[in-house]
Amino acid sequence: MTIREFKMPDVGEGLTEAEILKWYVQPGDTVTDGQVVCEVETAKAAVELPIPFDGVVHALLFEEGTTVDVGQVIISVQTGDAGAEAPAVVEAAPAVAAAAAPAEAEPAPEVRQPVLVGYGVSTASTKRRPRKAAADTAAQNGSAAPAAAPAAPAAPVLPAVPAQPAGERPLAKPPVRKLAKDLGIDLASVVPTGDGGVVTREDVHAAAAAAITPQAGPAAVQAPAAVPVAAAAAVPAQVVETSARETRIPVKGVRKVTAQAMVGSAFTAPHVTEFITFDVTRTMKLVQELKADPDLAGLRINPLLLIAKAVLVAVRRNPDVNASWDEAAQEIVLKHYVNLGIAAATPRGLIVPNIKDAHAKTLGELSESLSSLVATARDGKTSPADMQNGTLTLTNVGVFGVDTGTPILNPGESAILAVGAIKLQPWVHKGKVKPRQVTTLALSFDHRLIDGELGSRFLADIAAVLEHPRRLITWA
Repeated sequence: MTIREFKMPDVGEGLTEAEILKWYVQPGDTVTDGQVVCEVETAKAAVELPIPFDGVVHALLFEEGTTVDVGQVIISVQTGDAGAEAPAVVEAAPAVAAAAAPAEAEPAPEVRQPVLVGYGVSTASTKRRPRKAAADTAAQNGSAAPAAAPAAPAAPVLPAVPAQPAGERPLAKPPVRKLAKDLGIDLASVVPTGDGGVVTREDVHAAAAAAITPQAGPAAVQAPAAVPVAAAAAVPAQVVETSARETRIPVKGVRKVTAQAMVGSAFTAPHVTEFITFDVTRTMKLVQELKADPDLAGLRINPLLLIAKAVLVAVRRNPDVNASWDEAAQEIVLKHYVNLGIAAATPRGLIVPNIKDAHAKTLGELSESLSSLVATARDGKTSPADMQNGTLTLTNVGVFGVDTGTPILNPGESAILAVGAIKLQPWVHKGKVKPRQVTTLALSFDHRLIDGELGSRFLADIAAVLEHPRRLITWA
């Protein structure tokens, strides 16, 4: 029997630590290749870690709630592969192509690649066979080497190839395949730069950036620093009791990075906040009518849905508000799409996933996207891709009974709209004081991108649509 060790992988983009939230196995349990053994939380996401081999759990080296550095061994497994050439330690870093066995030795079977974003594999004793194009080149030069011979450094052959060979499955590690799936990128269209024609994480990110802004320059592909993803499952916060009068709670993971992002936004983008209070009685009546509409049966219809639609109509009338600031190029990047963010509070912190291309959705499609976004956030399944490239954000503080606030911009975005509580109040309507449904909106915007006139017009248009919702049709 062999004791194999599994190290904490880098489950994000260059993160250095992760907190173990929950163990799904205990010593003595049997595990199989690909089985999830624990859930961890980083500053970007709560994710599940699969084990890359079969065996029986020997020991769990850290308790739940412990923060572990990337590269530390977190679990050991007793396997039955004694005498096998696979190494005893599973590394978190990507595999390095090397051959330690003699030329006449048979290559060890290839270890299964992991399935987690950022997940590495062990250093293998064999090298992945080259693509056919690379093999043919070697054969023509008369340089065919034994399979187990040490790999000599050589200039990559395939990175210059414009795309993957037709009809052949692209070479990429499972983490890279998952990243491409999350970003909606076809691996066959990605130009590989890795050794032997392997598609790397950087190749996928480059393809995603090019797909998002095909007609813009380098400034436009700079992704804003999104507020990180958090899982919504309630996990008790790790606390340190210092006295009978005080409790100290470590700031880490999502809350730590959220705090850093908010400080950076508050002291980088010059914020301006404007307010408007108005009558939304007609909009509330429309909400009730839409709920009874058989064409919208099964959809979640609420005031936030119509507020989101009003924002999209106002963006169409004031397109210059939908922009970002490129500090490096000193340029304003106008966006011809609206990725509408919805701020969501979860037990582990604030997340702001966004609805991609919200401007192109019908009312029904927007409702479905909102419902899916909320459900995914509640289940802790929001992916990093859902958090990126937001342009504008809505935050509904009214659900807490709050009238209004001065929201801080989501980093990289131009504006954020806070929606206050909708309350029955005395209001002058047609020359008489009557009880009406009234709310207050607060719009914070980046004054580098949006001047007072533009911001005021934008906010006034949102209110005008919600005061007379027929403008959802006449202004659209």
